[in-house]
Amino acid sequence: MPDKHLHIVAFDIPYPPNYGGVIDVFYKLKALHKKGIKIILHCYEYPGRDRSDKLNEFCEEVYYYPRILGIRSALSFKPYIVASRRSETLIKNLTNDNYPILFEGLHSCYYLDDKRLKGRFLVYRESNIEHRYYFSLARVDKNLFKKIYFMIASIKLRIYQRVLKHASLMLAVSEKDTNYLQGHFPGGNVVYLPSFHANDSINSMTGMGDYALYNGNIEVPENAHAVKYLIEQVFAGSKLPLVIAGMNPPKHILKIAEHHSNVSVIANPSDEKMFDLIKHAHVNILVTFQATGLKLKLLNTLYRGRFCLVNDKMLNGTGLDELCEIANDPSEQKKILNMLFEKEYKTENINKRKEVLNIRYSNDHNANKLIGLVFGT
Repeated sequence: MPDKHLHIVAFDIPYPPNYGGVIDVFYKLKALHKKGIKIILHCYEYPGRDRSDKLNEFCEEVYYYPRILGIRSALSFKPYIVASRRSETLIKNLTNDNYPILFEGLHSCYYLDDKRLKGRFLVYRESNIEHRYYFSLARVDKNLFKKIYFMIASIKLRIYQRVLKHASLMLAVSEKDTNYLQGHFPGGNVVYLPSFHANDSINSMTGMGDYALYNGNIEVPENAHAVKYLIEQVFAGSKLPLVIAGMNPPKHILKIAEHHSNVSVIANPSDEKMFDLIKHAHVNILVTFQATGLKLKLLNTLYRGRFCLVNDKMLNGTGLDELCEIANDPSEQKKILNMLFEKEYKTENINKRKEVLNIRYSNDHNANKLIGLVFGT
């Protein structure tokens, strides 16, 4: 059997896998490598994330390209997140052979409609309906300049998504996003393929924990908004302890937390520390105010934690409703929290998760599905 080669164009360096989008990319690399796929990885880099030798363990070749930041990209008719990820060196490397190409996120799709790639098998990996995501950021951000930037970005992204008609295959992370793409590209080949992730088995503990946990990248306005909501509207005045853990919590969140004795913030925990916090919490509480993509932190909590309390937007067509407690307003969330802290997490809860997660969200199963879709085997 001849080797199967695949180009993957990543919007960022996918190691360490410490936030949503790169988690899907990194664990996809691992799963495909395990299946014998020869991966040629192309990464856009910019300050804050270093090149990593770890990627060489899973890839035949790894190329890095600088993002073109600043006014040259900002004035483009293309969205900034797309225009800043362009490189003639990249397109030259992609045209050195005839292998299929997987573009990770709309961010990396600058060359999706390039005539030099005509006749190639081109795969778009959706992680968010990006214009909806940026519109939601515009709604929650308090900074007027950022609000305007996010709104302009949303408009540009909505127009730019037409480029997806050039994809041979679109892979959506949730059933809801699959339906959206099928509706907007009725002639396109759109397939539901859940995100890849760090979990191979259920590691939840039975018994009781003594705190609730919210985890996420708190510097993202959406998550900061969720944290503020939980502190001020759900846990204010409660005796139940809330731990907030995540990357780069903004100063205004730290100030809000200081005024509540039952709230503590753990900034920038290591992966090991985060997984430990998830595992020992009695309730992992996750809320979002925009229903796009798949929230990978939800998967982590279901694989590693005890009870999981979410609002319906967090589920967003994931098929995970039966594994979570669902509440959409503060009074209902308080009521369910109090009820859960009276209950023990039992073996039957874990067995239910195994039934659901080991079928739909198995990295091994989804790697086989992806290989079949791309290579026809």
